[in-house]
Amino acid sequence: MKQQKEARISYWAAHLTTVVSVALVLVIIGVIALISLGAASETRRLKEKIELSAVLADSASDSQADSLSRIIASRPYARSVSAITKDAAMAQWKKDTGEDLQELFGVNPLSPEVSFTVKAEYASESQLKAIKAEVAAMNGVQAVDAPDAEMVESMNANIERAACILGVIAVALLVISFVLINNTVHLTVYSRRFTIHTMQLVGATNGFIRRPIVGNNLLSGVIAGVVASALLALAMVFAPQAGFGDLEKIVPWWQLGIVAAGLIVAGALICTVSSVAAANRYLRKDYDDLFK
Repeated sequence: MKQQKEARISYWAAHLTTVVSVALVLVIIGVIALISLGAASETRRLKEKIELSAVLADSASDSQADSLSRIIASRPYARSVSAITKDAAMAQWKKDTGEDLQELFGVNPLSPEVSFTVKAEYASESQLKAIKAEVAAMNGVQAVDAPDAEMVESMNANIERAACILGVIAVALLVISFVLINNTVHLTVYSRRFTIHTMQLVGATNGFIRRPIVGNNLLSGVIAGVVASALLALAMVFAPQAGFGDLEKIVPWWQLGIVAAGLIVAGALICTVSSVAAANRYLRKDYDDLFK
């Protein structure tokens, strides 16, 4: 009776170790996933801050600027569009420079403008060049101010470089994580190798022996995924108090939900595959090989 109780405690202790170990590894995977999502979100935000401005002729009216803004807004590349009237342009000029051009010249010399930003997928040198040419050809447009092409290409190159580095780190951590989880599950099955051999001696089939091992490790993987997801959620909740800012603005909760579901599936899948491989290994071993 005492031996059975000790064996039961040892069995659940081994699974608790598996849950804790797998959960910690899944937290690392989750952090990398959230960093990747945050980086993608920040990249998109930076690209969508690229602003172009269509300057109308001096004789153009504010209503023409409104009409042009509606035309640009209908284009597939437009993200946000705003018409700037002559008076608004003058007010902005006075705010930026402190000069009152209307008082100096007797009239408002500034022209109405249409300012617009583009969607992230159009934030490349070739796309911006094509957009600039299209807008410049529109009726009443005198000039189009756009960011320097070298600046845009430099920004895109830096973003791609950072994405590649992050991708390499993510792949390396995924491989390491799989190896760690596999070893953890292997040790759990290793502790039951003599039980497996005893069950074979009494005529149990391989499927019958394998089923509880796989089922218990699958459950451990699911629990580990839930624990890892809960830890990530707590980290996001308490990030502002810890001085990391509001992470929800970078990675919204719905994205964390997707990552959490992925961690639960990954934990269950990796633990299942590892337990099947480990169980099959000891099912093929002779008694003498179990001591090695």
